[in-house]
Amino acid sequence: MWTLSLSVARCTSLRAFFSRFSPSPSSFPSSRFSLFFSFSPRPLVAMDAHPSSSQPSKPFSPMARASRRGGRGRGRGGGGRSTTDGDSNRIDALGRLLTRILRHMASELNLNMRSDGYVRVDDLLKLNIQTFAKIPLKSHTVEEVKEAVRRDNKQRFSLLEENGQLFIRANQGHTIKAVESEHLLKPILSAEEVPVCVHGTYRRNLESILQSGLKRMERLHVHFSSGLPTDGEVISGMRRDINILIYLDVKKALEDGMKLYVSDNEVILTEGFDGVVPVKYFAKIETWPRRELVPFQC
Repeated sequence: MWTLSLSVARCTSLRAFFSRFSPSPSSFPSSRFSLFFSFSPRPLVAMDAHPSSSQPSKPFSPMARASRRGGRGRGRGGGGRSTTDGDSNRIDALGRLLTRILRHMASELNLNMRSDGYVRVDDLLKLNIQTFAKIPLKSHTVEEVKEAVRRDNKQRFSLLEENGQLFIRANQGHTIKAVESEHLLKPILSAEEVPVCVHGTYRRNLESILQSGLKRMERLHVHFSSGLPTDGEVISGMRRDINILIYLDVKKALEDGMKLYVSDNEVILTEGFDGVVPVKYFAKIETWPRRELVPFQC
C-alpha cells in the first residue's frame, strides 16, 4: 500500500488512489509540500526536462557514429524503422543524426548556425560524420534530407530556401546557445491562443518536480504540448509512454511576465523564470491515461 500524507482533509481518500500504481513502495523523505508518497523501484524512462530524466546526448567527434539515442527515433516515418527496408533505415538514421546535430552539435562541428536555428544543407552534407546506419553523411543527397524532413511524424524540422540556397533547422529542443527564442519561435500573447498547455512526465519525477518546479535542464526551454496522446497519435512535445500530465496556467504565467512561445510544429516552449517553471503556475496534475486528479500544494 502506498504511503500518503496530506494536510488537506479532502485528499485523505487518495491512499487507495495511489495504491493502484505499485505493490511494493519505499517511502520518500518528507519535503515542504503536503503531497508525500512512495514509488515503486522499477526504473522508468524520464523526460528531458527533469533532474531524474535523460540528459541530452553527449556530442561526439567527427567520424564517430551517431548515438543510438540521437534524435530518439520515436514518431518517425509511418510506424518505426523497417529491418528489411534498407532505404527506410538509411533515411531514418539520417533524420536521427540531423536532429542531434541541429539541436546540440552545431557549435562543436563549427557549423554556421543563424540565430533562428537555420544552417545551410550544403554545409551539413560536408560534415565528416557517419550516421548510426554507418553511412557517411557526405554520401547523402539534398533530396534525402528533404525526404527525412517529410517522413518525420513529429515535424521536428523546417526547410527554408533563400537566394537559391536550402536551409534546415530543428523546430525546438535546442541546447545551442546561439539560437534565440525570439528568432526561432512565435511569441504567445494571450491564453486564448493555447487552450491546452500540458507537460508529460512520469510518476518517478513528480516528487522532485513538486519540490523545485519544471526545469529546462541543458535545453533552452521547458517543453509543453498543445494536445494529449490520445488514440495512439504522435504528439509533438510529449512522449507516448508518459503517465503524468502537468497543466500550465497560461493566463497566470503570462500575467506574471513568463514568456511563452510556440514552434512551427506546435510545441509550446518557455524559459520560465531563470530556467524554471515554478509549481505555483501548475493549473492541475492528472494521471494518464485515467485522467485522475493528483492533489498537490504550491
